[in-house]
Amino acid sequence: MDRRPSFSALDIINKVIREHVKEGDLCIDATAGRGNDTALLCELVGSTGQVLAFDIQEDAVNSTRKLLEEKGLADRAKVFLESHSEMAFHAEPETVSCITFNFGWLPKGDHNIFTKKETSIAAIKAGLDLLCDGGIMTLILYYGRETGFEERDALLEFLPTLDSSKYTVVEMPFVNRSNCPPIPILIFKGR
Repeated sequence: MDRRPSFSALDIINKVIREHVKEGDLCIDATAGRGNDTALLCELVGSTGQVLAFDIQEDAVNSTRKLLEEKGLADRAKVFLESHSEMAFHAEPETVSCITFNFGWLPKGDHNIFTKKETSIAAIKAGLDLLCDGGIMTLILYYGRETGFEERDALLEFLPTLDSSKYTVVEMPFVNRSNCPPIPILIFKGR
């Protein structure tokens, strides 16, 4: 069987996360969704690390907890039914090695509920304070249809304002894909 490589936004971001996160790390999944990123982070931090996961939808929190239970990873994570903008109440500054975001709506969920620019920018700011030196923050901007353009535009205006002496921001738009392709973004704490 011929398996062609996949280069989705999620594949690219997950490759970076796998290369960066180590056993014993503290990580945050700022948008838990169906729990796949939370599970990946739990696998990478091992039994000595911890993952904090946030989502505002009870459906997402329940999905995440169920997946972690099925994979035997529930003891490595704390899942909160809270906005990602509240993450600073659950971790100390400069202690987190990786924070991941998937902006947009819950897969197979209610498309009338989606991330908003105000809380997303607040969450990014909070997360930057939590990142340790050399830490990374990953973002995937999902947008399209009736939602997401306002948030995408606000985030793409905000990110270039980050202090370049403290953060390196890399935006990787797909230039040859149609239909509002997701935009993967990396933020490294450091130059």
